[in-house]
Amino acid sequence: HVNDASKAVTVAERLLSNESQILISQTENDYARLRESFDKRNQTSELVSYTEALNNRFKSNWQDESSIRVPQKLGVDVLEIPAHTLENYIDWSPFFASWQLFGKYPEILSDKVVGVEAQKLFDDAQSMLQKIKNEYELKTKAVFGIFPAQSHQDDVWVFNPENHTERICTFHMIRQQNKSKAGNPNRSLADFVAPASSGKTDYIGAFAVTAGLGIERYIEDFEKAHDDYNAILLKALADRLAEAAAEYIHEYIRKQYWAYASDEKLSNEELIRERYTGIRPAPGYPACPDHTEKKSIFNLLKVEEKIGLQLTENMAMYPTAAVSGWYFAHPESRYFNVGKIGKDQVENYAQRKQWTLEEAERWLRPILSY
Repeated sequence: HVNDASKAVTVAERLLSNESQILISQTENDYARLRESFDKRNQTSELVSYTEALNNRFKSNWQDESSIRVPQKLGVDVLEIPAHTLENYIDWSPFFASWQLFGKYPEILSDKVVGVEAQKLFDDAQSMLQKIKNEYELKTKAVFGIFPAQSHQDDVWVFNPENHTERICTFHMIRQQNKSKAGNPNRSLADFVAPASSGKTDYIGAFAVTAGLGIERYIEDFEKAHDDYNAILLKALADRLAEAAAEYIHEYIRKQYWAYASDEKLSNEELIRERYTGIRPAPGYPACPDHTEKKSIFNLLKVEEKIGLQLTENMAMYPTAAVSGWYFAHPESRYFNVGKIGKDQVENYAQRKQWTLEEAERWLRPILSY
């Protein structure tokens, strides 16, 4: 396997020459070193019991009024966002990375190694973006909502906005179980919502957004014309617009809907660097590695009914240019990596999700320590 296509001819020539055995031997040695390095990085750190991890949770002073931000509005809303509104929210660096051109935008455009190709790709992307704005019937839609909530250990109870005692949904979170340094908590996303034992009503948000509605007809036209380049380019731009929409909606939530940061003034660069208060983690990512929590978000917001975004049985979203997740407003909320977890937490999780142990192990396999 050769990462750089420019090296393919040289490697092929060596395989056909008298040097073939030398190349094969070198490759075997290289991969042996890679395996050893990978194994060392993935050795399970020492874990504490799930009970001990729960007792070492992140603790907030829930009597402090700043810990709970009361929203301006509760319930579910839908927005359709035009592409020209999202243009300034696009993070271009991941766009280049998807084409194996690595570097930070805009510096990558003048890079000595990949600058010429990056500029050409960027120019093509700008042309395609103009078509999305002016010609293509490609829609970006979002559904989002804010709800009363309380936590109970690693569950987040979600209540009816019109009846704060009627539980309508439960989100199941996973807790760090690694043995941490003194003073460092074992975090769970549930820690950022006021516990029921505090007697306080807190809030949580959820969202789903897609920029891929109507994309199929254009992809089919490109593929019929054997134009794979523009088909891939359009898909990559739709992905960027979906991420831009998630950024745009989160800013709207912070400044107007939840309105806990109404005076926020951040540049696009600061938005990309997440300099704002609050987080929007997604199921399947390091802070909550279980993809099936998307199902709870989709049911709560009636995502397919409201914006046409679907969830497959394997928890993939379709159209694929899509993002979904939660909103947490706690001033000390932060992203983290759950890491590996023990069988005691898996058993507890299975019980909370009303799964068999085998189901829990199937969905949580990447983070199991056993």
